[in-house]
Amino acid sequence: MSQGGAVAGRDPGLQPERTRLAWRRTTLTCTITAVLAIRQALRGTGAPVEVLGTAFIVLVWLAFTGVAHRRIRSLAVARPAGLAPRAALAATLCTVALAVFAIAVII
Repeated sequence: MSQGGAVAGRDPGLQPERTRLAWRRTTLTCTITAVLAIRQALRGTGAPVEVLGTAFIVLVWLAFTGVAHRRIRSLAVARPAGLAPRAALAATLCTVALAVFAIAVII
């Protein structure tokens, strides 16, 4: 608050920029996780389960990248709209799936 009790002006450009950067960091993290999981699967025996797992990892990564790209683009306007619940659910499910694959690769 400034003097006199008036609320200081808020710069609407800062929050969307931080959110955009967070989406980019998360996308990079998901990409690294997917690449490491694929690398581990390719070093395996080539069993059908490994091939299907690798294909699923790629599909999950592509889905997350699509959601993230749309969200990053939508944050480019002065007053961006909130994230749709469906997109939030898709991003969450993709992130959890990639985390489970990362744990499976380690174990």
